[in-house]
Amino acid sequence: MSAVVLDRQKVSAVVGLLVLFEITSGFIQGAVAPLLPDLGAEMGISDANLNWVISVQLLAAAVSVPAFGRLGDLYGHRRMLRVALACVAVGSVLVVIAPNLPVLLAGRALLGPLAALLPLEIALVRDRLPVDLARRAIARLVGALALGGLLGGVITAGLHQLIGDARLTLAIPAVLAVICVPVSFLAVPETSRLATGKLDVPGVAALSVSMVALLTGISLLSSSTAAGALLTLLGVAGFAGWVLLELRTAEPLVDLRALAGRHVAPFFLCSFVFGIVYFGSQAPDATFLAADRDTTGYGFGFTALQISLVALPAAVAAVVGSNLTAVIAGRFGYRPTLIAAFLTIGATFLAQALLHDELWQLLLFKLPVGLAAGVALGAMPTVIAETADPSRTGITTALYNNVKTLGGAVAGAVVAAILAALVQAGGSTPTEGAYITVWLMCSLLCVGAAAAALFARRAESPAL
Repeated sequence: MSAVVLDRQKVSAVVGLLVLFEITSGFIQGAVAPLLPDLGAEMGISDANLNWVISVQLLAAAVSVPAFGRLGDLYGHRRMLRVALACVAVGSVLVVIAPNLPVLLAGRALLGPLAALLPLEIALVRDRLPVDLARRAIARLVGALALGGLLGGVITAGLHQLIGDARLTLAIPAVLAVICVPVSFLAVPETSRLATGKLDVPGVAALSVSMVALLTGISLLSSSTAAGALLTLLGVAGFAGWVLLELRTAEPLVDLRALAGRHVAPFFLCSFVFGIVYFGSQAPDATFLAADRDTTGYGFGFTALQISLVALPAAVAAVVGSNLTAVIAGRFGYRPTLIAAFLTIGATFLAQALLHDELWQLLLFKLPVGLAAGVALGAMPTVIAETADPSRTGITTALYNNVKTLGGAVAGAVVAAILAALVQAGGSTPTEGAYITVWLMCSLLCVGAAAAALFARRAESPAL
């Protein structure tokens, strides 16, 4: 048996370690949201400032993901994976021991590289595994991330009921994060093909500043329209300047010309749409379920626990779907699979817009939308990674993560604007039509994403 085959077998076994990192990543990300109210009460943090506990990690991810991705291409994805895990471990511990809000936010900022883990891992498996095994590994990694998020929300909520202390409960994901650091030194191989050149520092700076300005501006639109609009415009202008800078740079952070073709650009559009639909539907679904039908004319008056249980089937289906991506796409092709997934999600949102008066209807819709979302989550990074030059897999998949995150940020502002504009007479409560508008918007966007994937030119790999 050749050394190459032995090496591939070894790397296949190491995928299990990478799965551990993704479960931990999802666990940490899913653990915080349910504990935010109690965390604020324990530390005396206002509701307005609690928003920054989530936002600061999002902003840190926007800065760190492209930098970690390109540094991984240049100096080794394993090396940057270890650096990211170390940052996450330190940040998780800071969150637990933070005596005040600034230290808590510092810890949350150090969790930003969580978003860089998956792109680095995808680059590793694509470099060291043949195409078919790499695709299966990517599907397992995405499934592990979804599973970790599911476990994080459920387990931490249950533990908090027993422990009664939010920060002490967050010590559980902190321990997992610390364990991952020495594990990354056990058997994870380094990238065999490194890129040549140097880091485009001006490109990193321009992209980071633009992302921070844009995401901050979008988050402020609902509370401070003038400041939000100004920062949003500055972010858009910054992106335009970054594009011009990258086109004129000999060794750019992102080879925009290579990404502009029909073989890859439509899939980035799919990623952006997915971010809008996936993140944009969560908050309105929760508030719709919590609404009191006697006073609003819709809703079920559910508690937080009941809302979580309603969302559980979709979360479980997403884990199953992401793990089945390689099998489904291996039979039908990745592009047809992605098209079918978006059409399924779009049809489900359309059905929800028409039928949402009974709980069984919503539960029935959760299964196909969760399954299709899981498949889409598994297919998109695979398609994008395989269209990238091998020397730029890290930065290309990192850009995918940022585009999806940007879609989520845009969704927050758009959905908030819809729910604020369509309100019942004499109050600020959204009308039933506001929710229907959100669901119809998600449906139309999914149809557009499916059309974009259909428009995409077939890549060299026949399975796409």
